[in-house]
Amino acid sequence: MMELLKGLPWRRAFLAVILNLLALSLSTTALLGSYWCTGTQKVPKPLCGKSKATKCIGVPMPPDTGASNVSSQDVVHYSWETGDDRFAFRYFHTGMWLSCEESMEGPEEKCRSFIELSPPAERGILWLSLGSEMLYISLLLISFILLMVEMLHTGNPVCGLKLNAFAAVSSVLSGLLGMVAHMMYTQVFQATVNLGPEDWRPHSWDYGWAFYMAWASFTCCMASAVTTLNTYTKTVLEFKRNHIKGYDGSFKDQPQHHQCFIQQQISSYYEPQDKPLHSVSEGVDFYSELQQKVLQSEPELGLDEVLGQMIGEDCC
Repeated sequence: MMELLKGLPWRRAFLAVILNLLALSLSTTALLGSYWCTGTQKVPKPLCGKSKATKCIGVPMPPDTGASNVSSQDVVHYSWETGDDRFAFRYFHTGMWLSCEESMEGPEEKCRSFIELSPPAERGILWLSLGSEMLYISLLLISFILLMVEMLHTGNPVCGLKLNAFAAVSSVLSGLLGMVAHMMYTQVFQATVNLGPEDWRPHSWDYGWAFYMAWASFTCCMASAVTTLNTYTKTVLEFKRNHIKGYDGSFKDQPQHHQCFIQQQISSYYEPQDKPLHSVSEGVDFYSELQQKVLQSEPELGLDEVLGQMIGEDCC
């Protein structure tokens, strides 16, 4: 087992850890960011004043206004701007939590809760999307911890294999949850574009860097899961091959009926069984138990007694 432990593919395990950590970082940044979708909103231009000189409607004052006794409120103002010239296109960006748009009065941004902007019929889907995204990040964190424990745990190869298997399953589940969360958010945003408040509906929009970062995180997550599963499968196959080679070299000097029995036990592992193995680890445990019973010489239990207990009166 120590030779097998030294031959473990540490490069692939390290690659799986790096991909998992990258997916965790990208998904967390995307969740906290507010740039999933960006675009412009078409809003009427405000009147120009002392604090607003650009992106506004200029109102010319008649020259005799100051000389007459007519107040400025009673003066009729005319604007010669028509069509799209009467509107301004302000920039906005939206995430899972907030939607911020450019303020027409100053350089600061005005932010509102995207949950409140979404249609009431779509808020349940939005909450499911947020929950799935949090579970996605949580499972990624669990998978990262399992992979790190597997790399640092060098005592028992079988325990390392089980940790590897759990990490692979956790990565696959997190990837599926992340994919569902991203698709549900896209559906909610498109519904908000059509059914959201009049003062928020965008004139044009596109996906932002946080959206692409979230899908890049999903790609890294699935790549980490595939790498982990590949490492697990390769390690188990090497374990089987080493044990089969050990059997071929150890039983050449055994009697014929002993050799036949061992071949039956090895070949029965690959045949269909009424009670299937739930994991490859059970196969590893079978080989370990068989090796302990047959290869080790025990004073109180001989090889003939082991064969008699397991096969009874059956002939080879």
